[in-house]
Amino acid sequence: MTAPDPRIKPVGEITTRHLFDMVVDLDEPLDIGGPAGRRVLFGSAGGTFHGPDLRGEVLPGGGDWAVFRPDGTMVLDVRLTLRTDDGALLHMTYGGRWTTPPELHADIADPARRHHVDPARYHFRTNPLIETGAERYAWLNTITCAGSGYLVEGGVAYKVARIL
Repeated sequence: MTAPDPRIKPVGEITTRHLFDMVVDLDEPLDIGGPAGRRVLFGSAGGTFHGPDLRGEVLPGGGDWAVFRPDGTMVLDVRLTLRTDDGALLHMTYGGRWTTPPELHADIADPARRHHVDPARYHFRTNPLIETGAERYAWLNTITCAGSGYLVEGGVAYKVARIL
């Protein structure tokens, strides 16, 4: 049995604080295909975000250049532009993974049923980073976030937390 590395230090548990909830309305997906899995563009048609310290709209034009791997996991590659209610622009990027068990695949594939599937039945997690030149929101340039995603009618929603 190998002893723990003596260089490991206690750094405390990871804690979070709610940053905002976000809904992204999606355009019709574009199935691009590809050699590493099926790449699909889920374009952003707009949306909203609301939290205790910032709120505003998701602008059209961003999206998720997702890859569906052969094992059934969707790998996210998202870029969005957010505009706060006071006019600041935020650039938000995140990767992540969405894994659904095989017994949910038919329901998730059905546009009329997908948003009724309980999010506790699938794994949908993200790691958002936000950048801005707006002085009021410069604190966003220094934080890391974690998000939980779920499907809603017409799009996708996230609960985003700041990692402390």
